[in-house]
Amino acid sequence: MRTLYLRPRLARSLPRDCCVVNVSTLLRELILHACSFAGLQKAVKRERHLIDMILDQLETIQMVPLQLPNPSDPRAIRIAEMLLAHPGDRRPLGQICRVAGASKRTVERLFQDDLGMTFGKWRQQLRLMEAMRLLAEGAKVTHAALEAGYSTPSAFISMFRKALGTTPTLYFGAAAKGVD
Repeated sequence: MRTLYLRPRLARSLPRDCCVVNVSTLLRELILHACSFAGLQKAVKRERHLIDMILDQLETIQMVPLQLPNPSDPRAIRIAEMLLAHPGDRRPLGQICRVAGASKRTVERLFQDDLGMTFGKWRQQLRLMEAMRLLAEGAKVTHAALEAGYSTPSAFISMFRKALGTTPTLYFGAAAKGVD
């Protein structure tokens, strides 16, 4: 593992929270080269070019948040806790809302107002994170997809590709081989 620290003014367009990224071969090599310096200086032309290339690569890769935001309203908290305990729960929102004591419309509004994302997007992110956790533990794609609440493995693969730009098999296969 390598760590790069960027001055905030250089990384304004990058996320402020932890996230998962699929590191390309080019970015991997740029990071390894940057780590051979004690510290990169923008005043040195070749080091400035390296910084610019790394920033360019970081700005163009797909990122998936590493954690879900937590709602603050008690009704939304009850729903989030139910789904966090059972990410594969396939019940529709209306059915879950009855258990939590809120209407579907209220819950959708609470998630949007409180978290800046729809309930559907929040649930989708939860499912993706759960499937990624299972895959990282060695589960097969079909098992991870169904356990995380996807209706079919192909639905999961499609969502994974949309979020990370590759298939789960290629993503985790490359990680297992030490290839980025």
